[in-house]
Amino acid sequence: METAINEIKLKKLLKEAVEEVLLENKELFPDLIFDAVEDIALIKAIKEGENSQAVDREEIFKILNVQK
Repeated sequence: METAINEIKLKKLLKEAVEEVLLENKELFPDLIFDAVEDIALIKAIKEGENSQAVDREEIFKILNVQK
């Protein structure tokens, strides 16, 4: 019974701590979301690239209109 009570108290304290951090650092939250979405998109692009054909480096530069 003591363990269950401690788990409940711990869970409540953890929720309160997370809520306090989010409320006190509101300006950081959008940046965290943006970074997470950006990381997910990068992971997805890498996985898609692993299953695609290799492309010549010159062809990529041509598409990007970049001169070496």
